[in-house]
Amino acid sequence: MQNVIETESQQTKHKTPREVLLGWENAYNNRDPYDLIELYAEDAEVVQVAFGDVSLKGRKELLESFIKFFKAFPDNYTNLENLFVDGDWAIIEWNGGGTFTGEMDDAQPTGKSFKLRGCGFFHVIEGKIKFQRGYFDKQTWFGQIGLTGEGTSETKL
Repeated sequence: MQNVIETESQQTKHKTPREVLLGWENAYNNRDPYDLIELYAEDAEVVQVAFGDVSLKGRKELLESFIKFFKAFPDNYTNLENLFVDGDWAIIEWNGGGTFTGEMDDAQPTGKSFKLRGCGFFHVIEGKIKFQRGYFDKQTWFGQIGLTGEGTSETKL
Protein backbone atom coordinates (compact mmCIF):
# COMPACT_ATOMS: atom_id res chain seq x y z
CA MET A 1 0.00 0.00 0.00
CA GLN A 2 1.30 3.42 -0.93
CA ASN A 3 1.12 6.35 1.44
CA VAL A 4 -0.92 9.25 0.14
CA ILE A 5 -0.09 12.72 1.35
CA GLU A 6 -2.69 15.36 0.69
CA THR A 7 -1.97 19.05 0.81
CA GLU A 8 -4.46 21.35 2.50
CA SER A 9 -5.87 22.45 -0.86
CA GLN A 10 -6.48 18.83 -1.82
CA GLN A 11 -8.27 18.14 1.46
CA THR A 12 -10.65 21.08 1.06
CA LYS A 13 -13.29 20.38 -1.57
CA HIS A 14 -15.00 23.62 -2.51
CA LYS A 15 -18.35 23.76 -4.25
CA THR A 16 -18.19 24.50 -7.94
CA PRO A 17 -19.72 27.72 -9.29
CA ARG A 18 -22.58 25.60 -10.68
CA GLU A 19 -23.25 24.04 -7.26
CA VAL A 20 -23.07 27.45 -5.58
CA LEU A 21 -25.58 29.00 -8.00
CA LEU A 22 -28.01 26.09 -7.70
CA GLY A 23 -27.74 26.51 -3.92
CA TRP A 24 -28.32 30.25 -4.38
CA GLU A 25 -31.53 29.57 -6.31
CA ASN A 26 -32.70 27.15 -3.62
CA ALA A 27 -31.95 29.51 -0.70
CA TYR A 28 -33.52 32.43 -2.59
CA ASN A 29 -36.71 30.52 -3.30
CA ASN A 30 -36.87 29.35 0.32
CA ARG A 31 -36.56 33.05 1.21
CA ASP A 32 -33.90 32.12 3.73
CA PRO A 33 -31.48 35.02 4.13
CA TYR A 34 -29.26 33.01 6.50
CA ASP A 35 -28.77 30.11 4.08
CA LEU A 36 -28.28 32.61 1.28
CA ILE A 37 -25.60 34.61 3.10
CA GLU A 38 -23.59 31.42 3.71
CA LEU A 39 -22.94 31.30 -0.04
CA TYR A 40 -21.11 34.66 0.02
CA ALA A 41 -17.51 35.43 0.99
CA GLU A 42 -16.99 37.65 4.04
CA ASP A 43 -15.87 40.53 1.81
CA ALA A 44 -18.35 39.91 -1.01
CA GLU A 45 -19.62 42.78 -3.12
CA VAL A 46 -22.99 42.94 -4.89
CA VAL A 47 -23.87 45.55 -7.51
CA GLN A 48 -27.36 45.90 -8.99
CA VAL A 49 -26.76 48.04 -12.07
CA ALA A 50 -30.38 49.26 -12.09
CA PHE A 51 -29.59 51.26 -8.94
CA GLY A 52 -26.48 52.95 -10.33
CA ASP A 53 -23.09 52.95 -8.66
CA VAL A 54 -24.49 51.57 -5.43
CA SER A 55 -22.95 48.40 -4.10
CA LEU A 56 -23.38 46.31 -1.02
CA LYS A 57 -20.13 45.24 0.60
CA GLY A 58 -19.63 42.52 3.14
CA ARG A 59 -21.90 39.87 4.54
CA LYS A 60 -23.48 42.18 7.13
CA GLU A 61 -24.82 44.62 4.51
CA LEU A 62 -25.88 41.75 2.26
CA LEU A 63 -27.74 39.96 5.04
CA GLU A 64 -29.62 43.14 6.00
CA SER A 65 -30.60 43.64 2.35
CA PHE A 66 -31.79 40.03 1.95
CA ILE A 67 -33.88 40.25 5.13
CA LYS A 68 -35.51 43.53 3.99
CA PHE A 69 -36.20 42.19 0.50
CA PHE A 70 -37.80 38.95 1.72
CA LYS A 71 -39.97 40.92 4.17
CA ALA A 72 -41.09 43.27 1.39
CA PHE A 73 -41.77 40.40 -1.04
CA PRO A 74 -42.54 37.33 1.11
CA ASP A 75 -43.76 35.30 -1.88
CA ASN A 76 -40.80 36.26 -4.08
CA TYR A 77 -39.40 33.57 -6.38
CA THR A 78 -36.59 33.32 -8.90
CA ASN A 79 -36.19 30.62 -11.52
CA LEU A 80 -32.91 30.04 -13.31
CA GLU A 81 -33.62 29.74 -17.02
CA ASN A 82 -29.98 29.37 -18.03
CA LEU A 83 -26.79 28.81 -16.09
CA PHE A 84 -23.43 29.17 -17.80
CA VAL A 85 -20.10 28.50 -16.13
CA ASP A 86 -16.61 29.39 -17.31
CA GLY A 87 -13.87 28.76 -14.78
CA ASP A 88 -14.74 30.59 -11.57
CA TRP A 89 -17.45 32.72 -13.22
CA ALA A 90 -21.13 31.80 -13.46
CA ILE A 91 -23.78 33.67 -15.44
CA ILE A 92 -27.49 33.20 -14.90
CA GLU A 93 -30.54 34.26 -16.82
CA TRP A 94 -33.56 34.32 -14.52
CA ASN A 95 -37.24 35.12 -14.28
CA GLY A 96 -38.97 35.94 -11.06
CA GLY A 97 -41.83 37.62 -9.35
CA GLY A 98 -43.52 38.42 -6.10
CA THR A 99 -46.01 40.67 -4.33
CA PHE A 100 -45.08 43.91 -2.57
CA THR A 101 -46.72 43.38 0.83
CA GLY A 102 -44.05 44.64 3.24
CA GLU A 103 -42.10 47.90 3.64
CA MET A 104 -39.09 48.47 1.38
CA ASP A 105 -36.85 51.24 2.66
CA ASP A 106 -39.14 54.30 2.68
CA ALA A 107 -41.71 52.84 0.25
CA GLN A 108 -44.99 51.54 1.63
CA PRO A 109 -46.38 48.24 0.30
CA THR A 110 -48.85 48.45 -2.56
CA GLY A 111 -50.07 44.85 -2.65
CA LYS A 112 -49.15 44.74 -6.34
CA SER A 113 -47.29 41.85 -7.96
CA PHE A 114 -44.45 41.81 -10.45
CA LYS A 115 -42.92 39.47 -12.99
CA LEU A 116 -39.45 40.28 -14.21
CA ARG A 117 -36.50 38.88 -16.13
CA GLY A 118 -32.83 39.59 -15.64
CA CYS A 119 -29.33 38.20 -15.56
CA GLY A 120 -26.51 38.01 -13.08
CA PHE A 121 -22.76 37.50 -13.15
CA PHE A 122 -21.14 35.75 -10.20
CA HIS A 123 -17.44 35.38 -9.43
CA VAL A 124 -17.09 32.32 -7.22
CA ILE A 125 -13.80 31.86 -5.37
CA GLU A 126 -13.18 28.79 -3.17
CA GLY A 127 -16.87 27.92 -3.18
CA LYS A 128 -18.10 31.39 -2.13
CA ILE A 129 -19.60 34.26 -4.11
CA LYS A 130 -16.97 37.00 -4.06
CA PHE A 131 -18.63 39.37 -6.53
CA GLN A 132 -22.10 39.60 -8.07
CA ARG A 133 -23.43 42.02 -10.68
CA GLY A 134 -27.10 41.96 -11.61
CA TYR A 135 -29.07 43.46 -14.48
CA PHE A 136 -32.84 43.97 -14.65
CA ASP A 137 -35.25 46.69 -15.75
CA LYS A 138 -35.96 48.81 -12.67
CA GLN A 139 -38.63 50.88 -14.47
CA THR A 140 -40.60 47.75 -15.37
CA TRP A 141 -40.28 46.39 -11.82
CA PHE A 142 -41.24 49.66 -10.09
CA GLY A 143 -44.08 50.25 -12.55
CA GLN A 144 -45.59 46.84 -11.84
CA ILE A 145 -45.45 47.30 -8.07
CA GLY A 146 -46.80 50.84 -8.21
CA LEU A 147 -43.66 52.86 -7.45
CA THR A 148 -42.46 55.84 -9.43
CA GLY A 149 -38.83 55.44 -8.44
CA GLU A 150 -38.89 58.68 -6.47
CA GLY A 151 -38.17 58.34 -2.78
CA THR A 152 -36.63 54.92 -3.25
CA SER A 153 -33.20 55.98 -4.45
CA GLU A 154 -31.54 54.35 -1.46
CA THR A 155 -32.93 50.93 -2.30
CA LYS A 156 -29.95 48.67 -2.89
CA LEU A 157 -31.54 45.25 -3.18
